[in-house]
Amino acid sequence: MHEDRPIPRDEYATIAEHVPIVSVDLLVWNDGGLVLGKRTNEPAKGEWFVPGGSVLKGETREEAVHRVAREEVGCDVHVDQCLGVYDHFYDAAASDGVKSKQYLATAYVVTPEDDAFRSDDQHAVLRTFHEPFDGVHEYVQRYLDDLGEMDGESE
Repeated sequence: MHEDRPIPRDEYATIAEHVPIVSVDLLVWNDGGLVLGKRTNEPAKGEWFVPGGSVLKGETREEAVHRVAREEVGCDVHVDQCLGVYDHFYDAAASDGVKSKQYLATAYVVTPEDDAFRSDDQHAVLRTFHEPFDGVHEYVQRYLDDLGEMDGESE
């Protein structure tokens, strides 16, 4: 069982300043499009980004996928594929006093078990994007590029 106690703010700031944060990102495919949220906080504030979150201590990455899906999209998901692990670097960080953050994000391709989406406090709105995926964050575009390359290899 994972520990869901929040880390005190000053301790988290020290950790995030010095250690990469292990996280999961969800490429939620629904009705032929990718579900993205307009971020309301740093990092990537104001950008269209995939739902994602930190892996909690004692939690597997796949368990984190399901928790994050429920918390940030409001539904359960089926994991279709692990796309890989990505380095994300941000100069702007949340209001936690951290100047920069690095995430080791494992990207998962998932499909929702229902379409009753709801946004959380990190996203102003959720929207399904279809090709072309204009206006998405560069890290989201990298996921899409890598997914396209993988799809091309399997044909």
